[in-house]
Amino acid sequence: MHHSLLGAGRTTHLKIVALSLAGAIVVVLIGLNARLTDGAGTGAVIKAGQPATLAGQESASIR
Repeated sequence: MHHSLLGAGRTTHLKIVALSLAGAIVVVLIGLNARLTDGAGTGAVIKAGQPATLAGQESASIR
């Protein structure tokens, strides 16, 4: 039995790559299928109103 990846055979390397690929696919699928259950993001949309100017400031505004 080899205890080092440097001395491992070709089939051992292929098993590691296959297992890593399968794990990555599982993580991606879980991420794509995840749903938020607390209802966040379902609020009402608020449209922007008319632009307003702020009066009463004595300092110069930096643009």
